[in-house]
Amino acid sequence: MEKTNPIAELKRLGQSVWLDQIDRGMIRTGQLARLRDRGVSGVTANPTIFAKALETSDAYADDVVNRLDRGQEPEAILWDLLIEDVQAAADVLRPVFDREHGGDGYVSIEVSPEIAGDTEQTIAAARDLRRRTARPNVMVKIPATPEGLPAIQAMTAEGANINVTLIFAVERYVKVVEAFFAGLGELRERGGDLHTVHSVASFFVSRVDTKVDRLLESKLDGSPELVGLLGKAAIANSKLAYEMFTQLHSGSRWDALRDSGASVQRCLWASTSTKNRRYRDVMYVEELIGPATIDTMPLATFEAFADHGRAELTLQKDVEGARRVLEQLAVSGVDLAAVTQELEDEGVEGFAKSYRESIQNLGRVRTRR
Repeated sequence: MEKTNPIAELKRLGQSVWLDQIDRGMIRTGQLARLRDRGVSGVTANPTIFAKALETSDAYADDVVNRLDRGQEPEAILWDLLIEDVQAAADVLRPVFDREHGGDGYVSIEVSPEIAGDTEQTIAAARDLRRRTARPNVMVKIPATPEGLPAIQAMTAEGANINVTLIFAVERYVKVVEAFFAGLGELRERGGDLHTVHSVASFFVSRVDTKVDRLLESKLDGSPELVGLLGKAAIANSKLAYEMFTQLHSGSRWDALRDSGASVQRCLWASTSTKNRRYRDVMYVEELIGPATIDTMPLATFEAFADHGRAELTLQKDVEGARRVLEQLAVSGVDLAAVTQELEDEGVEGFAKSYRESIQNLGRVRTRR
């Protein structure tokens, strides 16, 4: 009996596979094209991932030195390099974009994390990135902070493709969808074409378990009830988010937008590598498979799932069980609202730190050669 292709099965079940990684070496060696041919239909990155690429890849060094020698500032170099990589990756994935009529084949680029608390600067930065990347299959990433929400609405109203990032809480996700719908409504009123607008809402998964498990372990005292909750919070949280997705993308308001050409704002599962070795290495992929979703995987997780992943519809299974998990967490003294707010704050600060380190490292490239 021929072995099924787990990646192809995900596509058949309605889930796209995106890669949570981008660097110049992958593009130049043809690795990204080969991954595209194996089923990768999008690429997303964040400042931490790009900082790592700059540190570990030799593909940038000569270019950086030449730019520094010409007197270009490290921060400007950083953005030039990132935009060039995004453009090149978008060109590699353009056949997917064309084949799917704009429904897939995207590359994401993030606004500076240092402006996550400023709506107007975020809008200006998103406009600039959209102009400079100049590709129809580029999504601009805007964090789902309170200040980011009006920027998401404004850019959607301008017809931009937005990847809403750093979502942890279902309550915040509801506001994200509201911003998306409001932006589509404005675009329609202006006579814009809703068919060309695509958006994703990126939920960070494994980080929820990392923090909740730590809280549970500090309370355990051998309690079997608490032990049974380890490794359960992130998947439960994501399942309830997807339930909310199905509720919000129904009813008269959505029907009117859909009839005007709008596409759903797909849920994207980010941070899906397993951080705890006690858990199956593809757990966060296998447990969150459903239609109209995306799983963005690090390369190691992609290879692991391609090798031994089980592809079946799981996202809508036992939603009541997921609800019970979150109720039990609350009874056990785990404040999920506080956890998700901490994760958002840490996410913004972590990305900002990586961004600053990237600029500093670029300035030191000469001394490393």
